[in-house]
Amino acid sequence: MKNFFGHLWSILRFSGLTWEGRFGVLLYFVILGLELASIPVSIRMISWTNDFYSALEAFDAEQAIYQIGVFGILIGVYASLSLASDYLRKSLVMKWRVSMTNRLLDRWFSEKTFWRLQMGFNGVNIDNPDQRIAEDCRLFVEAFIRETQDLITSVTGLFSYIALLWSLSAFPLAFSVFGLEMEIPRYMVWAAFLYVLLASGLTHLLGYPLKSLSFMQQRREADFRFGLIRVRENVDAIALAKGEDAEKRHLESRLDGIVENWKRLIFREFLLGCFKTPYSFTILRIPLLLALPAFFGGYVKLGGLMQLASAFQRVVTTLSWFIFAYNRLAEFAATTSRLGRLLDGLNRVEQGLNTVSYLENDTSSVKGDGLKLHTPEGRKLDLPEQVMLEAGEHVWISGPSGTGKSTLFKTLAGFWPCAEGNIQFPQNSRRLFMPQEPFLPTDDLKAAACYPYPAQELSDERLAEFLNKVNLPNLAEKFLKGEAVDIKGLSRGERQRLAFVRVLVNKPDWLFLDEATGAIDPGAEQQIFHNVREMCPDMTIIVISHRAPKGLNPVRHLDLRVAVK
Repeated sequence: MKNFFGHLWSILRFSGLTWEGRFGVLLYFVILGLELASIPVSIRMISWTNDFYSALEAFDAEQAIYQIGVFGILIGVYASLSLASDYLRKSLVMKWRVSMTNRLLDRWFSEKTFWRLQMGFNGVNIDNPDQRIAEDCRLFVEAFIRETQDLITSVTGLFSYIALLWSLSAFPLAFSVFGLEMEIPRYMVWAAFLYVLLASGLTHLLGYPLKSLSFMQQRREADFRFGLIRVRENVDAIALAKGEDAEKRHLESRLDGIVENWKRLIFREFLLGCFKTPYSFTILRIPLLLALPAFFGGYVKLGGLMQLASAFQRVVTTLSWFIFAYNRLAEFAATTSRLGRLLDGLNRVEQGLNTVSYLENDTSSVKGDGLKLHTPEGRKLDLPEQVMLEAGEHVWISGPSGTGKSTLFKTLAGFWPCAEGNIQFPQNSRRLFMPQEPFLPTDDLKAAACYPYPAQELSDERLAEFLNKVNLPNLAEKFLKGEAVDIKGLSRGERQRLAFVRVLVNKPDWLFLDEATGAIDPGAEQQIFHNVREMCPDMTIIVISHRAPKGLNPVRHLDLRVAVK
C-alpha cells in the first residue's frame, strides 16, 4: 500500500507540472462540481418517492400525474448533469493523457534514456516500456479521474443520505431474545453500516489477489505482443535458420503463460462474483425487506415505506462503492505500479549518465584524453586513453572482436554511460554516426534516405542522383517512375548503401562508421567512398571495421591492440 501511494504521488507530481496539467486540475473540479450537483437531485428523488406512492395509496390521480411530471423534470436535470460531466471527463482524459504521454516521451528520448533503459544500465530492468507509455497512461488517467471523483461524490453524498435516513427512521426495532426485551433505536441506519461492513470485508477477502494477477496479465500480454513483433522484424533471419518451430514454441510458451495467469485471474473474479452478483441484485430489495417491520408496526405508510427504502438503498449503494469498484481498483493499482516503476527506472537511468566531458573548442581535431571505458558489469576495456583524430585525414580503426571498438564508437557519439575522461570536438562541427545496422523508417524511400531530417527538404531528382552515387540505380529508377519501394524487402547491403545517401544529404564534417560497409562488396564499397569523397572533399572519415576500407587511400591505420601497448 505504501508503494502504491508513493507511485501515485510521483505520477501526479510528474504529470501536473505543465500548463496543461494545471488547466486539467481546474477542469477536474468543474466535473466534480457537476457530479456533486446531482446529489441534491437524488435527495429530491427520494422525497418524490414518498409523494408519488402516497398519491397512489390515496387514489389521488391528479397528484400522481403531477408527480410524474416532477419525475420527468428531475430525470431531465439529472441526465443533463450526467451528460455534461461525462463529456468533460472524456475531454479531460484525452488532454491529460496527451500531456502525460508527451512528458514521458521527452524523458524517454532525452540523453538516450530509451537506449540505456533497454540495455539495463544502472541495474534498471523495465519490461515493455512502450506498452507502459502507450497503454498505461490512458488506463491511469481514466481510472484516476473516475475512481477519485466517484469516491469524493460518494463520501459527500453519504452525509446527506445518512442525515435523511436518520430523520426518516426515528422509530426503533423492538424484539425479544431469550426472554429479554431488546430495542434498537433508528435501526435502519445501523443496519446499513453493518450490512456494508460485512460485505466489504468479504469482498476484500475474496478479491485481494486481483491486483497482482492483473499486473501479471498485462505483462504477459505485452511480452506476447513483443514476441510477435520480433518475428515480424526478423523474418529473413528466422526463415534462413529454419527457426519457425523454435519461434512457434517460444510464442506458444508465452501464450501458455497468458492462459495460465488468465485462469487464475478469472477464477478469482469468479469467486468474487459469487458474492458481488447476488449482492448487486439484492441491494435493491434488502432495504425494502428491512423497512417492513416499520411498515407493519404502523410507523410509516406505503409512501413512507418506499421513501425509507429508497433512502436506505442510497446509503447502502454509496457505502458499497468499494465493493462495486474493487475490480477496477485492483486494475488501477496495477497500472499505477507499472507507471510508477517506469518513472523510478527513468530516474535511476538518468542518475547513471556518463562522466565524459564533451567540449567544443577552436581546434581542427577530435581529441580524447584520459578515456576509461567499462562494460555495464564494471569490466575495464583495454582501449587507449588518448585518441587523436586530425581533420582531413581518414582513419581505419581495427581490433579483435570484444576489444571495445563499438563501445569507443558509442562513446564518441556521446551516449555510452560507463565512461570517464574528456573528448574535444572542433567548434560547430557537424558529425554523423552510422552503425552496422542502419535504422530505416518504413514510411517511404525518401523518408528512409533523409532520416532523421524532413524528407521535403530533398527534391526527387536530387534523391535519384544520390541513389545512383551509392550504387542503387534500380531504386532510383523505381522512385522516378513513382513505383513503391518496399523498405523492409531490401537486403542488408542495400540498406547499408541507402544509409550512405544520408551522408550525401547532410554532408557532415566528420563521418564515423562502425562496420557500416560490412555487407557491401569491396568493389561497391570503393565506388561509394570515391563518390562520397568527390561530393564531400573536406569530410573526415573514421572507419571501424575488421578489414581495411576500400577507396579511402591514404588512410591511417589505428590498431587498438598496438595502441594500448
